[in-house]
Amino acid sequence: MARQFVVVAYDVPDDRRRERLHNALLNYGTPVQYSVFECLADEEELARMKKQVRRIIKPRLDHVRYYYLCKACVKRIESTLGPEVAHEVEVLVV
Repeated sequence: MARQFVVVAYDVPDDRRRERLHNALLNYGTPVQYSVFECLADEEELARMKKQVRRIIKPRLDHVRYYYLCKACVKRIESTLGPEVAHEVEVLVV
């Protein structure tokens, strides 16, 4: 099963929930900034991750965004500092 490259960005004002969310997302991707993760996941992993996120956040207070990047977009990511971009041959073409 092909995996999708997804950038997860969040804004959670509560320290405890923010830390819980950060720790949960460590199971699915690499933090590139404290509130931004790059994830390579198949559909099942993405569903599991989103379910876990929904259990942690308070929808009226917290914001989470999922950015799905195509294979061509992933190749164009540039970084000046931080961890390497997670690359995989089988990123879905969207």
